[in-house]
Amino acid sequence: MLNNKSILITGGTGSLGKALTKRILAEWPDIKRLVIFSRDEQKQFEMAQEYPENKYPQVRFFIGDVRDQDRLKRAFRGIDYIIHAAAMKHVPIAEYNPMECVKTNINGAENIINAALDSEVQHVVALSTDKAAAPINLYGATKLASDKLFVAANNIKGNNPIKFSVVRYGNVMGSNGSVIPFFMKRKKEGVLPITVENMTRFNISLDGGVDMVLHALETAWGGEIFVPKIPSYKILDIAKAIGPECEHKVIGIRPGEKIHEEMITESDSFYTYDLGKYYVIVPQTTNWDIEDFIKTFNASKVVEGFKYNSGENTEWETVESLRTLIKEHVDPNFVV
Repeated sequence: MLNNKSILITGGTGSLGKALTKRILAEWPDIKRLVIFSRDEQKQFEMAQEYPENKYPQVRFFIGDVRDQDRLKRAFRGIDYIIHAAAMKHVPIAEYNPMECVKTNINGAENIINAALDSEVQHVVALSTDKAAAPINLYGATKLASDKLFVAANNIKGNNPIKFSVVRYGNVMGSNGSVIPFFMKRKKEGVLPITVENMTRFNISLDGGVDMVLHALETAWGGEIFVPKIPSYKILDIAKAIGPECEHKVIGIRPGEKIHEEMITESDSFYTYDLGKYYVIVPQTTNWDIEDFIKTFNASKVVEGFKYNSGENTEWETVESLRTLIKEHVDPNFVV
């Protein structure tokens, strides 16, 4: 799929960007060019040590900000596929700095779309979050707006064959700033702060996130929001898995947080299809035939009123399974 193609990853120095880079280079050694686009020069410097030019001549590093449309246009020259992973994602920081979050997550999405439409880009896959479904915090609201922009971009492309699609999933295990590395660091202090004991979250590995992005890149028709079928965990079980001997101190819910996360709301159910491994929310207006889509992917419509949230999931991680996953995906030296 990617051999002899050029691909650019915004936010490419982040956890998912690095995992995508590793997978792409392993599976498509004849990729023409892989551009890591981000605004953090130190992270680019560190990542460049892992991919030296003499060994990975196809890898390029491009300093830039998604807020800068001119810089994006320059970066998109000669690019076939874009994976948009750049975002301002920390909920409390977004609540305190709302317009900075808007500038990156909404204005940045619009800049990506416009720059891609003005180039020869064939497909853009944008990363979303479970917090974009029925959002109660600013981060989720900006990502919902971003999702809407990418879906609607398929309606304004005219004769341009470009496609825009979205992947939406929950907490990525071990990603920067997520709960597992936070707990592992705080374990040394003997106290793990718990927001509320019955809080739940969806869980996906970095490899699972990469699988989703590549699936969308290969199969999307344009305008879909892909949602994985993944297990949930209880925040208290994460604390027990990492620090069973620690005090689990309940500190209360933080501003902008939900007790349970959603990825598909009841309102989405009218446009949601089951593809087997994934759900997909199709746009309300498509430029392709929905019956052809159903036949091609053997898709089945979910029942009206269906919703997919972490608290009512049918698949759950246990304390033991979480320990196994942490050792496999986060820290191979992890011991309780």
